[in-house]
Amino acid sequence: MPLVPFEPFRRVDHWKKEMDKFFNEGLPSAFGFQQEFGAPRMDVYETENEVIAHCEIPGLEKKEDVDIQVEQQTLTIVGTVHKVHEAKEEQYHRKERYSGRFQRTVALPAEVQAEGTVATYKNGILEVKMPKVQNSARKRIDVEFH
Repeated sequence: MPLVPFEPFRRVDHWKKEMDKFFNEGLPSAFGFQQEFGAPRMDVYETENEVIAHCEIPGLEKKEDVDIQVEQQTLTIVGTVHKVHEAKEEQYHRKERYSGRFQRTVALPAEVQAEGTVATYKNGILEVKMPKVQNSARKRIDVEFH
């Protein structure tokens, strides 16, 4: 009988992968659960004067369906995507489009201010441009080496 090294966390790694898959992809439709929109995918980048976020949210119909909050180094987007078609469940062959509430909060790479923030929505992409806080109180301090 071959000796197998004891790896106490081997099963934990498998469990972690399954939990990550569950929380990133939702409940599989094969089990009869409707997958919720959850957390839309987002790109965040910065320029010299602003932080810009592009968020995929197909299906928004009006500005009341989305709420954007900017606070220091945090962006929160909450909203609802409504169903376009109403069909009987037994008529569906495939059901992959999302509807329902969604929420996403991300840490931003720089401190931003809510005043001056602009959001636009086009072709299913929400773009949020947030001006950076101009912190003139920061000063680089040189270190003297002896």
